Amino acid sequence: MVVVKAGSRPPWVGLGAAIWVQIAAGNSYNFPLYSPALKSVMGYSQQQLTILGVANDIGENVGILPGIACNKFPPWAVLLVGVCSCFLGYGVLWLAVSQTVQSLPYWVLWLALCLATHSSAWFGTAVLVTNMRNFPLSRGTVAGILKGYIGLSAAVYTEVYTMVLNESASKLLLLLTIGLPVICLAMIYLIRPCTPASGEDSSVHVHFLFTQAASIFLAIYLLTTTILKDILSLSNAISYTLIAIMVILLMSPLAIPVKMTLFPATTKKFGPPVSSSDDLVAEGGDSNQTDPLLTPSSSPAYLGSFHESEDSSDIEILLAMGEGAVKKKRKPRRGEDFKFGQALIKADFWLLWLVYFLGVGSGVTVLNNLAQIGVALGNDDATILLSLFSFCNFLGRLGSGAVSEHFVRSRTIPRTIWMTVTQMIMIVVFLLYASALSGTLYAATALLGICYGVQFGIMIPTASELFGLKHFGIIFNFMQLGNPIGALLFSGGLAGYIYDLEAEKQGGSSCLGANCFRVTFLFLAGVCGLGTILSIILTVRIRPVYQMLYGGGSFRLPPSSNH
Repeated sequence: MVVVKAGSRPPWVGLGAAIWVQIAAGNSYNFPLYSPALKSVMGYSQQQLTILGVANDIGENVGILPGIACNKFPPWAVLLVGVCSCFLGYGVLWLAVSQTVQSLPYWVLWLALCLATHSSAWFGTAVLVTNMRNFPLSRGTVAGILKGYIGLSAAVYTEVYTMVLNESASKLLLLLTIGLPVICLAMIYLIRPCTPASGEDSSVHVHFLFTQAASIFLAIYLLTTTILKDILSLSNAISYTLIAIMVILLMSPLAIPVKMTLFPATTKKFGPPVSSSDDLVAEGGDSNQTDPLLTPSSSPAYLGSFHESEDSSDIEILLAMGEGAVKKKRKPRRGEDFKFGQALIKADFWLLWLVYFLGVGSGVTVLNNLAQIGVALGNDDATILLSLFSFCNFLGRLGSGAVSEHFVRSRTIPRTIWMTVTQMIMIVVFLLYASALSGTLYAATALLGICYGVQFGIMIPTASELFGLKHFGIIFNFMQLGNPIGALLFSGGLAGYIYDLEAEKQGGSSCLGANCFRVTFLFLAGVCGLGTILSIILTVRIRPVYQMLYGGGSFRLPPSSNH
């Protein structure tokens, strides 16, 4: 029998703490807030600034090292690397923007920005992998919540930037240099493996609903107060009060472990009985085990709710699922635990990567150039656009987790169908941007934010369901390479180049009018057309996997592998 060590406490404390770390992990979304100051202080062209935006995306998304580290070191060690990266990287950027140090070379700032946003990869990997393993039966919901908060972080930073920091880029960078490491150090003890929670317990469902409702309320609050700040002249006292309310809302998920501590309840067991754990957790499994793709959906091997009892089989199965501790000799099949090298040779792996790359690569191109797009189309204030994008990005991430979880359990519809739908919508959005019709800027930005968020919220649980949780950290981070590669090709190589050409035609360093980004938007519409076709192919291919995993309306633990 494999023994997996885990904390005895429920995982809700770690989930509440993870929300704060995810807000810190969203530090890369601040680039549109301080990039204009960086451009003016350093005298950069738009293409130079766009290449810095690529550094921003590379640092955030190249997480191969964190992915490897999360399987070798405890979460606190992974978080500590992120703390150091954040402090050093943003510290150099603050020295440049505040002009404390004069004339820093371009390559130094490029590397500093990579290092600064690379903290996001360490923060995000530590909390995401830990919580996916702590909630192995609610992957879509957990991924949606955590990625939702990281998407919402842009609105949190915008709120602080406008209400407390008086829109000072140097003060914002100082906050990122010192404030974020302090927050993560405060939460570092709480992020750790715990006894996995069952997704079938009714109380678990209620707790997730509470967390989702709290995040939606926070999102609405942030968007509303940002707009009020733009319309009204608020005093410092009112601004600080609004920020204090925001902090309280960010702390609201911690009410769950407080409630569980003060009012412990006896959990009831739901669902059919679980098959013997000895059939699932063993040092050496039978090499002739039934292929999970051929196992009927009526098999009794569905997981019921987690509960404390003298029978430890539920605990053993959940721990095995959370830690990937099941062993057997044959090669894994889709739905089981893959090593990274084994996943790399699978067509589904590359199809998922390409669909994700085309979706987020096109979306991040707009995000990196959002301030300049707004100016070109007659909107000089990027804060409202950024808050709107952040709010809708959050809705996309949170909603995709909840909606896909519902349909995958009720109708075994693969999650990737939602990537198909949203990339079709993105085609329309980019055509709206290209047309530059009056009054469409905010609507297009809102729709793009939702669709962009869905790509994140769907990719994460899909990767875990196809290739398992054991090596999920490195698989997930390799998938995320689609973001910086898309930024490099579409944003740095295309959008920045065309913008500077149009600016040169106009005889200045700034470009005004629809022509600044029209060709870029038309190209991105074509990119999403290709993404739509590939996502349809992927959805058809992986449908049997979801019928096997969710055929009975409840996640069934497939046989796992360990080589």
